[in-house]
Amino acid sequence: MASFKNLKELSFLVYGLGLTGQSIVNFFKKNNINKYQVWDDNIEGLYKNRRTNNLKETIKNVDFIVLSPGVSLNESKNKKKLIKFRHKIITDIDLIFLLKKFNKSIVVTGTNGKSTTCKIISHVLRKNKFKVVLGGNIGTPILNLKIKKDNFLVIEASSFQLAHSKFIRPDYALLLNITNDHINWHGNMKNYIESKFKIFQHQNKSQYAILNKKLKFKFKKRKLLSKLIIPNIKKYFKYKSNLNNQYLTSDINNENMSFVFSLSKLLKISNKSFFRSLKTFKGLPHRYEIFLQRKNLTFINDSKATSFEASKFALKNTKNIYWILGGLPKKNDRINLNNLKKNIIKSYIIGKNINFFKKQIQNKLNYYVAKNLNKSLIQIFKDIKFFNKKENSILFSPAAASFDQFLNFEKRGIKFKKLSKLYARKYI
Repeated sequence: MASFKNLKELSFLVYGLGLTGQSIVNFFKKNNINKYQVWDDNIEGLYKNRRTNNLKETIKNVDFIVLSPGVSLNESKNKKKLIKFRHKIITDIDLIFLLKKFNKSIVVTGTNGKSTTCKIISHVLRKNKFKVVLGGNIGTPILNLKIKKDNFLVIEASSFQLAHSKFIRPDYALLLNITNDHINWHGNMKNYIESKFKIFQHQNKSQYAILNKKLKFKFKKRKLLSKLIIPNIKKYFKYKSNLNNQYLTSDINNENMSFVFSLSKLLKISNKSFFRSLKTFKGLPHRYEIFLQRKNLTFINDSKATSFEASKFALKNTKNIYWILGGLPKKNDRINLNNLKKNIIKSYIIGKNINFFKKQIQNKLNYYVAKNLNKSLIQIFKDIKFFNKKENSILFSPAAASFDQFLNFEKRGIKFKKLSKLYARKYI
């Protein structure tokens, strides 16, 4: 593995100048790494003095292409050039591992639950006197963090980052789950699965792979070197009664918690310290966020659920649901309601892909085409009076991406919360 000393001697092309790309440039400046040029298919104004005038030659001649996670090889304007030299492509997380200025690393990936799991890990470690830095796909680009040699580095890694990684070698690698997602970016499900397993590829015999038991056979098939740990959810349940936190005790967090519990054992954190530290944990917004309760009504913002598999957790663990769904569906996604219909009173379809969702739920659920959040909530308050249940849950779990009507899932969730509070005052 390259060291910081010879990192300065290497040459780079930073491809993509969004938040991550800009963080890479700032990292190079801060560490006096001067042999780099930049490129973006759409942005021309940034770092003009570093922009390459001959992309084809630069790609051919640099040691590494540091690709921003938002850039898809399949959709880039320079697809052929990038694919030809994909052996040179690395990510911002690779640069952190090349630099190796931290104590231990914990890298978390999976289709669902990554951010919450990273946040729980970070919280538990801090409460137990570990010096922790958290970043990556969770929001703060990893190269923007101030990392010291005694830090435990907790990284949320997306499949986009892992797909091109060549130097990521976590001391503790967690793969939570794999379900259908990001197929447009990866091309097919096989590529998506392979990207997730890159988290283990460079680990050695002294490092740990903490893995969902459903994926155990895929791990063993690859003959990877790290020590395999399968979280024992039954063992976690044995101690779960010690957990005094309403957000974490819900069944929706069982899988996440079993992984964190297994990690805590490897880090020699006692059960008493583990559960005591979680008393003060607060969940992330837009992930099964119970943000408002009025009389017989509970409002739940699950805007981060961008696929049906993600929404399934909320539907399974909630009763008497008025379910708002819709948006930009994921490729090959299917809505299977076999064991969930009993929990749903009525559904409300929003977004620009109405027909997709109608086909998925018609003849299975009572539904209403609302088109937007405002109309869905107006109709829900009418229906609540009609159905006259003692307890009701208004669940916004879209089972789709936000980009047809919103900039991102955060903006979508904020809009839902704002409208919910407005109509709660008006109708209750």
